[in-house]
Amino acid sequence: MLGVIGMIIDQIHDLQQVYRKVLHSMSRPGNISQLNNITEKMDEELPCNNAFFLCTLTLLDAEVTFHVVANEEDKARLTEIISSYTMSQTAPMDKADFILLLQDTPEYHVEQVLRECKIGSLLDPQQSATWIMESVHLSNSPALSLSGPGINGVQPLQTGSDGEFWKRRNERVKEYPLGIDVILADFSNQIACIPRTTSVTMMEVI
Repeated sequence: MLGVIGMIIDQIHDLQQVYRKVLHSMSRPGNISQLNNITEKMDEELPCNNAFFLCTLTLLDAEVTFHVVANEEDKARLTEIISSYTMSQTAPMDKADFILLLQDTPEYHVEQVLRECKIGSLLDPQQSATWIMESVHLSNSPALSLSGPGINGVQPLQTGSDGEFWKRRNERVKEYPLGIDVILADFSNQIACIPRTTSVTMMEVI
């Protein structure tokens, strides 16, 4: 399976496109980018959605570590696949550079990782965790209201994540420049980003 996916995806051209999309979305929080032109090349079954997998392939390498948050079966399989492709090593949740969160993870487990993940220090704020999260479906419906750098006024965003996640995320970014950056990837091959500089307000129960 690994070899088949590797041959279908152009490790240079396609992943450079994904990288540009992530940068675009990170600089314009809440802006939704499409990865359909790349994900349509993928026809293998994975324990995660295709957009999520492309983001991990693009951002992880041998210089960083990751921690998968999922049920035990999916965690073991995804960890093996990502390590094989990227040469990145796993790490405990409080030391990992990337937190990889699958959509069906129990809320209590997500809360634990949010409490323990790296948020950097005043001397080294970049020593923090970037979250790559599965989302059911991203849209610009008014569930979250985003404001801050890169946003003209406010930007609505529906992520499908429980409101408690964003409340706890807000607690972890309140002492800027400390915090976490979030990349959301849905099952419709869309991505959106919410960096630590973005203010997130819940507009309704989500």
